Amino acid sequence: MESRTPSRAQNAVTERVLNKEVVTTAESQPSSISTRQTLVEYRQLLEFATGLVLPYTLHPLLAIEVYHPGIASMWPFSGATFVPATSIKSLAGKVILVTGGNNGIGKETVLQLAKHNPQKIYLASRTESKGRDAIASIKAQTSENVDIEYLPLDLSSLPSVKQAADQVISHSDRLDILVLNAGIMAVPPGKTPSGQDIQLGTNHVGHFLLTKLLLPTLQKTAKEHSSDVRVVSVSSEAHNLAPDFDTIISTEKLTATGPWTRYAASKAANIMFAAEMARRYPALTSVSLHPGIIKTDLYLPNAETNILVRWGAKIVGPVLFGTVATGALNQLWAAAGVKKEEIVNGAYYTPVGKHRTNKWSTDADAGRKLWEWTEKELKSAGY
Repeated sequence: MESRTPSRAQNAVTERVLNKEVVTTAESQPSSISTRQTLVEYRQLLEFATGLVLPYTLHPLLAIEVYHPGIASMWPFSGATFVPATSIKSLAGKVILVTGGNNGIGKETVLQLAKHNPQKIYLASRTESKGRDAIASIKAQTSENVDIEYLPLDLSSLPSVKQAADQVISHSDRLDILVLNAGIMAVPPGKTPSGQDIQLGTNHVGHFLLTKLLLPTLQKTAKEHSSDVRVVSVSSEAHNLAPDFDTIISTEKLTATGPWTRYAASKAANIMFAAEMARRYPALTSVSLHPGIIKTDLYLPNAETNILVRWGAKIVGPVLFGTVATGALNQLWAAAGVKKEEIVNGAYYTPVGKHRTNKWSTDADAGRKLWEWTEKELKSAGY
C-alpha cells in the first residue's frame, strides 16, 4: 500500500495548545477558507473540551489534579438543599432588576422571584420582542398583576447601559436586588464600540457601568431600617481558565487569546468586581457565583458555527448539563434565599450556597487594579 507523506502545509502548521494560538508559516497558509475554519474549530473545541467538559467524562477528581481546585464543583447537583417556593420569603416592597431576564436562568430567576410578591421587577433584555414575550410567559405562570417592566439593555453599548439606568432611576426610588446575570460566551473575537474585548466589555464593563449608575439608588435603599440590598454577579468556574491579570486588562493581549480564554477572563473579572464592591461598599451585600453546568442558549454561537462543539454538546450534554431550573438555584439563593447574616460579603459561591475561595476573590490588589482600570476605560468613553 502506498504511504502518503505529510504535505508541507501539514508539517508547517503548529498548534500551540498551552498558549492557545495557531502559528503557520507564510508559505503554508491554508489554501482555502474552509481549511482555516476547520483549524479554528478544532482549536475552539480543544479549549472547550479540555477546560470545561472533558475532565468530567473521565472523573471529577482528574479535573482537580490536572486543572485547579474547585473545578469539580461545576457539577450542579451539590450543596445546600434549596427550594425557591419555600426558601424564599415574601419580597413585598422590594424592587428587583435582573439582566438577561428574557431566557435561560435569567428568566427562571425572574419567574421564581415574581412568585413572592415583589413591588416591581425590571426584566432587562437586549431584544424587545424576547423581553416582552418572557414577561408574558412569566405572568401566565404567576399572576397578571405582578409588576414586571421591560428594560432595554445592550451591555456591549455604554449609551444603552446609561439609558437603562436612567429608566430605572426615573421609575423607582429604591433598588433592593440587582442580579447581573446576562452575558455572552466564547463568541468570535471582536470589540465593543468603546474598545474593550467583546466578552470582557459585555460581561464585565457593561455590568460595572450599570451598577455604578445605580449605586446611589442602591445606597439610598441600604440606609433604610432593616434593609437588605444585594448585588449578585453570575460568574463561572471557567474563571479557573483565565489568563494572568495583566492579560485580562490588556485588550491587545486578551484579543490574541482563544474564545474560551476570553470568556474565562470575563468571569474572573466578575469575581474580582463582586469582591471589590464588597470592600468599597460594605453596606451592600455583593457576591459572585457559579450556576453549574447548564444547558442554555450561551452555547448557540459556537454550536451554530462549529460542528464539533455542536455534536460534542449533544453527546455529553444529557449527562453533564443541568436544567435551567437547577441552574437558577444558586443565584436565587444568593439574591433572596439566604439570610443576610449567613452570607459572606464579597465571597464566591458554587451550587448551592457553597463558599469557595479562589485567587480572584481574595486578591484585593487585583480587585483594586481592575476597578481602577474599568473606571479609566469608562472615563475615556465619557462615562
